[in-house]
Amino acid sequence: MRIVLTEMTKILLVDDDLEFRDLLKEALEGEGHDVVCAADGLDALMRLDTFTPDVILLDLMMPKLNGFEMLLARKDNTPVIVISAIDSEEERIKGYELGADDFLSKPFSVKELLVRIQALIRRINISKGQDTADLTLNKHIQFDETDYTVAIADQQLSLTQTEFRLFKYLFERKGQVVTKQELQRRVLKKELGRFDRNLDMHISNTRRKLEQTRLPRSLINTVRGQGYSFSLW
Repeated sequence: MRIVLTEMTKILLVDDDLEFRDLLKEALEGEGHDVVCAADGLDALMRLDTFTPDVILLDLMMPKLNGFEMLLARKDNTPVIVISAIDSEEERIKGYELGADDFLSKPFSVKELLVRIQALIRRINISKGQDTADLTLNKHIQFDETDYTVAIADQQLSLTQTEFRLFKYLFERKGQVVTKQELQRRVLKKELGRFDRNLDMHISNTRRKLEQTRLPRSLINTVRGQGYSFSLW
């Protein structure tokens, strides 16, 4: 049975194995998809400057910048499927913690890969639809990434780039507790040090700006011993 995605999918394939890369590229293009290849994480980051994929297929063990390092360094939120010969629980957990969305062990069939891509894109589209609906339900919260402002009801909140990304990340997961470790890795793009107060400082500054614009600082709640959550208001 041939698995067909509903639309052409733009794929960034990151793998240092030239033979494997070429074979998979040919197979995916044969299914009608647009595939751009990168030989390592550094090459991939450069490609992302000019190419906006729907999904990234990422190997782990590569020279210059490996898959884990690329997950930590990237600034985009493109869905990632890790494709790797390494199949240990530790590596999977590390990949998920750094932002990977799925994990497929080599060797695998193109059919299974296409099913995984299809399921991942379907989940992302459902999530986008829910976010769009939530913008209406949550007093018309709108994010402007050009100047890092947030329009909430009749108020305009001006943030720094980092504060904006933290606020948006928490908003997209409202009602959930987001750990400090996750915010450090996914938003600040670095590990949380034992005495690192940088994240807390950004949250504190954002709360202060909420108060200054007559918005409740309790929009961002501290969950003791765990992290932060965006209030369901």
